[in-house]
Amino acid sequence: MTDRIVCQKCIHYFVTWQQNKPHGCKAYGFKSKIIPSVVVKNSSGLPCSFFQLKNPQK
Repeated sequence: MTDRIVCQKCIHYFVTWQQNKPHGCKAYGFKSKIIPSVVVKNSSGLPCSFFQLKNPQK
């Protein structure tokens, strides 16, 4: 079992403030009604390969 990807903790995630597409991913270049990692998993069957933690602990 793999860890769940939390897009809100990723450097590529952004909030669009559009009511119908509030979540965005800069790495994949799209906006969506659902969390981008779920869209990627449903589309490709693979987990997001661009996830990078915003503030990795040193």
